[in-house]
Amino acid sequence: MLDLHGNDSLRSGHSVINGVDVYYSRSVWRSKTFIVTPNMFSLLSKNLSNYDVIHIHDCRSFQGISAFLFSKMRNVRYVFQPHGSYLSSLPGSLAKSTAKLALDKLVSYRIINNASKIIALSQVEAMQLKTIGVPEEKIAIIPNGIDLSEYADLPPKGCFKKKFNIKEDEKIILYLARIHKIKGVDILVRAFANVIKKLDDVRLVVVGPDDGYLGELETLIKALKMENNVLITGPLYGRDKLEAYVDADVYVLPSRYETFPMTVLEAYACSKPVIASKVGGLEDLAINGETGLLVDLGNTEQLARNILYLLNDDGRAKEMGLRGKQFVKENFAIEKVADRLQCLYRDVALSPPSEFAETTPPVLKECTA
Repeated sequence: MLDLHGNDSLRSGHSVINGVDVYYSRSVWRSKTFIVTPNMFSLLSKNLSNYDVIHIHDCRSFQGISAFLFSKMRNVRYVFQPHGSYLSSLPGSLAKSTAKLALDKLVSYRIINNASKIIALSQVEAMQLKTIGVPEEKIAIIPNGIDLSEYADLPPKGCFKKKFNIKEDEKIILYLARIHKIKGVDILVRAFANVIKKLDDVRLVVVGPDDGYLGELETLIKALKMENNVLITGPLYGRDKLEAYVDADVYVLPSRYETFPMTVLEAYACSKPVIASKVGGLEDLAINGETGLLVDLGNTEQLARNILYLLNDDGRAKEMGLRGKQFVKENFAIEKVADRLQCLYRDVALSPPSEFAETTPPVLKECTA
C-alpha cells in the first residue's frame, strides 16, 4: 500500500500496519488543495510493478496524477473513486475554478476515461457519472463503510451536557460538519429561530471546523438574537465527538449539496434519527419516515416542523434511531464494504481488458470474498 497523502508530520519511509506494508511520502510544498510529494516517483518506480490493481482516489492531486502516469508506463490497471469531489463541479452544484478546468483538460479526463472501473458511493453519484459520459457497465456502486466496533462502547448519557453546562432536561439539536455555507448551517439556524418560538429548553449545538463561514454564521446568530440558544464548540474528535452524538436528540444536516456524508452513518451508529435535505446522496442515506426525515432544500419552515415533531415525540425519535442503527449494520459495516472492494479488485485484476465492458455491478455483488 502506498500512502498517497502527503503529511508534514511524517518522514518518508515504510512501516507495517496490521500486516500491510505502508509507504509514506513527505510533502515538500502544499497549498490548500494541492500537496507535492516528489518522493512518490521513487516509491512508484520501485513498487508499482508488485501490484495488480491501483486504487486512485483523486484525479486532481499530485498523488493521483502520479499514480495514473506510472500505471500507464507499467501497464497496471486501476480503479478510480472520486468521492464526490470531481462531481461537485457538475451543473447545479459548485462551479469549477479555472485551475480545475485546465487540469481536467490536461489529465483528469484521461484518468476517468482509462479507469478499468469507477466507484460511485451512491445511486446519485452513479447517475452523475453517467451524466458526464461514463458507461453504466464501467460503474460499481460501493458506499463508504463505518467501523461499528468504535461505537460498541459509547460514553454514558449526560457527559456532553455536563461538560458544556447544558441542563439535563434540555433538548439538543446537533449539527456536526464543517462550517461552510454548502452544508446549510445557515438554513438550520433560521429554522431553529422558529423552533425556539414554540419549544423551551432546546439548544442548537454546532460542532465542526471553520471552513470560511464561521464569521457570517455568528453574525446571523447575533442578528436573530440567539446567542444564548446556540453553542458553537469547534471541531470535536474521538470520545468528545461520541459524547455529542449520545446527548443529541436529533442530528440535522440541511446541506445544499452532498455525496456521502459519513456523519449520517455516525449518527445512526449512535441510534440517533437524522433530518436532512432532499439532495444528492442524502436521499439514499436518510430513509424518509423510517430512519429520519427529509426536507426540501432551504425550506426553513418545513425543517422547523420536522425538528419539533421529533423533539416532541421521544418514542418516534428513538424508533427511527434504532432503525438507523440497523440500517448501518446491514449496509455499511466496514467488513461488508471491504468484501465488496475485494471483489472489485479481483474482478479487475483477473479479467482480460476486453471483458471489462461486460462486467456489471450485479456481477460484483454476487462475488464472494
